[in-house]
Amino acid sequence: MRITDTADLWWKNAVLYCLDVETFMDWNDDGVGDFTGLAQRLDHLVDLGVTCLWLMPFYPTAERDDGYDITDFYGVDPRLGNHGDVVEVIRTAHDRGLRVIADLVVNHTSDQHPWFKESRRSTDNPYRDWYVWRSDTPPDTSDQVVFPDQEDSIWELDEKTGEYYLHQFYKTQPDLNVTNPVVRDEIAKIVGFWTQLGLDGFRMDAVPFLLDTSGNADGEARALPDPHAYLRDIRAFLDRRTNGGILLGEVNLPFEEQLEFYGGTDGDELTMQFDFIGMQATYLSLARGDAGPLVTALQGRPATSPDSQWATFVRNHDELTLDKLTESERQEVFAAFGPDPEMQVYDRGLIRRLPPMLAGDPRRVRMVYSLLFSLPGTPTLFYGEEIGMGEELSVGSRLAVRTPMQWTSGVNGGFSRARASKLPGPVVTGGYAPEFVNVADQRKDPDSLLSFMKRLIARRRECPELGWGALEVLEQPHAAVLAHRCTWDDGSLVAVHNLSAEPVRVPLVLTDCAEGHLLADLLQDGSTPIDDRGQVELALEGYGHRWLRVVEPGTRRLL
Repeated sequence: MRITDTADLWWKNAVLYCLDVETFMDWNDDGVGDFTGLAQRLDHLVDLGVTCLWLMPFYPTAERDDGYDITDFYGVDPRLGNHGDVVEVIRTAHDRGLRVIADLVVNHTSDQHPWFKESRRSTDNPYRDWYVWRSDTPPDTSDQVVFPDQEDSIWELDEKTGEYYLHQFYKTQPDLNVTNPVVRDEIAKIVGFWTQLGLDGFRMDAVPFLLDTSGNADGEARALPDPHAYLRDIRAFLDRRTNGGILLGEVNLPFEEQLEFYGGTDGDELTMQFDFIGMQATYLSLARGDAGPLVTALQGRPATSPDSQWATFVRNHDELTLDKLTESERQEVFAAFGPDPEMQVYDRGLIRRLPPMLAGDPRRVRMVYSLLFSLPGTPTLFYGEEIGMGEELSVGSRLAVRTPMQWTSGVNGGFSRARASKLPGPVVTGGYAPEFVNVADQRKDPDSLLSFMKRLIARRRECPELGWGALEVLEQPHAAVLAHRCTWDDGSLVAVHNLSAEPVRVPLVLTDCAEGHLLADLLQDGSTPIDDRGQVELALEGYGHRWLRVVEPGTRRLL
């Protein structure tokens, strides 16, 4: 492989940034973020160093699920702008070197979507088969609901026709019937439409639910002969319509099942998938001060096609789910990072951002982000992480972390000059309010979290081995320390992270290194020589972290 090959599979060395246009920047001061405001803030993202912008749903919506209940897949929420504004943002982003992807939410629609309104008019309506219906009384499905605080079944009775429709999520979000070829064609048109306007791919929502076509109609099972063949069709269609477009899938399943959604080792289905297992193990390791759970998760990742990739993260736009941990493990994380019931949701997750969970300790916060960016995969940030935003627990549920972006210390955090009552949600209060946490102040401070994140991202972009290389966990005696190495082409990077407050000295053996090799620090000045047996000892402060490039004699690699 050559360094130039990284341009073909650009997403393997990318840094993703997720935002909701509605809460990012309001430019016309009506209280709601808009595409014009986003365009004005693209240079902030470029300065930060991210390379791919992920837009949460911006389509017309019934506003029952924060934009994920869509009423027009081809439209733009008029509060946010119009198609021209979307194109301007995409074109300006491309000019700045940013790629743009958006949420593809085709498992369901809003119950206010014209398709569903037609579907429920009568049992013989042409749109009836666009959704999944059954005439017999469904069995108890309370154990299958995604939101147990809101729903007790995945079937809902439609009073007008006397039949039940399937909804894996809220009852206001009926599932589309992808066994219907007309529906599959329509989904392809949606993908084609937005790629024609310049999108570089999609974050695909709830992929397992989309492919689960085992819903009943008149008591008979209906299913695609091969659901993964359909996913391959979507990927192939995207490949035909774009140059390097990606499908980033939300697939919260065990690793072995996730491998199926890549298309196995062929890599012809999803391009990337979020590493939910690694994320949850990270929080368990942080709670225990023991790297063991994270090591187990990283070593449990199955081998994938070179054309596939994991997307790593420590926070996203949903609840911080802990559903893959055991009950006792989950309670450990709850006790450490969200002991109050108001901080928890669905008995499986937390509605907090990282800095408050770590009690605002800047050492721990920086160590966690250093860890995130040093792991093999594509790091993904949720807006506001770069400045250490907190959550607003008074909002409750997943909306606690979807608060207006904090640009300045001024009114509404500089997000909007409208009255607070006009905003899509309250601005964070307390110790993480805009007067304490905002972009403007941190831009001027070389010691701020924002400055640290810029440096971290720049270094990450200079280390393609983190996106392309294989992981090697290095043996050392400290349970609280993760030491790992990634090697690819002529680059090899060693990263060490201390999950405890106690300083340690970490002995390592790099068997392929000898006298004359050294480890050059990438996040601070200095270097450490390696002896003739490949041995080296590294000092780590409490919650310390170091990235070190293996430097061979006569190397031409810039440090």
